[in-house]
Amino acid sequence: MSALPSVGDLAPDFCLPDQNEEEVCLHHLRGQWVVLYFYPRDNTSGCTREAVDFTRHLDAFAAHNAVVLGVSPDSPRSHRNFAQKHHLRVRLLSDPEREVLTRYGVWQKKRLYGRESWGVVRTTFLIDPEGKIAWVWPRVKVQGHAEAVLAKLQELQAASSS
Repeated sequence: MSALPSVGDLAPDFCLPDQNEEEVCLHHLRGQWVVLYFYPRDNTSGCTREAVDFTRHLDAFAAHNAVVLGVSPDSPRSHRNFAQKHHLRVRLLSDPEREVLTRYGVWQKKRLYGRESWGVVRTTFLIDPEGKIAWVWPRVKVQGHAEAVLAKLQELQAASSS
């Protein structure tokens, strides 16, 4: 199990397929801000709410030169069905081997009702245009999260332009 990357670290690079089976590579997104959010599973209540909230704010993120990418261990087909069912516009990346989840430190042992199992701990990283971690939200609570990420993006951009 890897530790979470910290603010100032170079974001671990990756290439993963999205819901349309098109490869998305982090290094191809240099020059843009990237909201990289990790979530446990398609079509669960919290994950659906989070994806819907990010979709609702997608135009505001785009206006701030930011792309939003969601990552889970689900397959591209599962992501495609999830996106169609809930009219999602965020790109959903598939990591069934859990390599990227592990490199970002979000694949962790979890306890639920006294049972331990491995799973994704909901976490979001804001990556700056140089590819460095600008902010980290560990153990995300879904309510208001997309708005908090957008506010932090605006705050960091304002600070860097002054």
